[in-house]
Amino acid sequence: MMKHSQLGRTSLHVSPLCLGTMQFGWTAEQATAYDILAAAREHGCNFLDTANIYSRWVDGHVGGESETVIGRWLKETAVPRDSMVIASKVRGRMGEGADDEGLSRAHIHREVENSLRRLQTDYLDLYLVHWPDEETPLEETLGALDDLVQAGKVRYLGCSNFPAWLLMKALWVSDVAQLARFDVLQPHYNLVHRDEFERELRPLCADQQIAVTPYSPLAKGFLTGKYRPDTPLPTSSRAQRVQASYMNETGFAVLDGVAAVAAEHDATMAQVAIAWLLAQPTVASVIIGANSVSQLTETLYAAALPPLAADLLR
Repeated sequence: MMKHSQLGRTSLHVSPLCLGTMQFGWTAEQATAYDILAAAREHGCNFLDTANIYSRWVDGHVGGESETVIGRWLKETAVPRDSMVIASKVRGRMGEGADDEGLSRAHIHREVENSLRRLQTDYLDLYLVHWPDEETPLEETLGALDDLVQAGKVRYLGCSNFPAWLLMKALWVSDVAQLARFDVLQPHYNLVHRDEFERELRPLCADQQIAVTPYSPLAKGFLTGKYRPDTPLPTSSRAQRVQASYMNETGFAVLDGVAAVAAEHDATMAQVAIAWLLAQPTVASVIIGANSVSQLTETLYAAALPPLAADLLR
């Protein structure tokens, strides 16, 4: 069983691994998703991450599929709501109207109600803005989010994909206007995507007591070791993105280091990559995904690896 710890300065206590559910209703059908959720909970994972736009990019999907699966699972299995920490996000386009995307008051207020309905709950533990909205003043966005906190529909707030200057500005606006602030940051951060976070965001989060829950810990699968210089590239758009971003001298040097540590600790490369993140300052929980119970089980072992496995890669 995983040991839970406090999420930054909030009162939430979460598992070191957070189950990302982008696949639910897409590459993991409902029955498979139920099995994954049950297995995660059995191993002590109490933290779920979703978003209203999951999986709107798929033909025939309108968004909200992941939230709907989670809501049905909670209802049909009678899992106590207060035993799970549920995070969802808002920002992306959910329709064709002028207010069907962004971080305006109208969009936020409408979308939180839709998320609560799909999740079959009357509150969210954590509500994040998915990425910035340059067309809406921060004062309006933060005011709308504060409304939700005051109404009891949301317990805490967070943001994802924010640069350091914008996160600091948001904290200043919240302080001056006495509004609920961002207490969690969800950045893109892993062993081969480090500079952006470590240069400015990490010291900011440490100073302001902001909990960090990174996504894409395996760099789209690159850190599992399946992409090698002498291995044919899969014919997929994802593989092409991996090739463009990570398949270079630096990336392959990181893979060699991960492989060496994995061999020393009788672990997989994926487990070592996640364990490295868990050992980083300010990281409170790492978002992982799975399309099967076996895939999830392998990943969960990362939380049991000794800190030494991460220290060797600093």
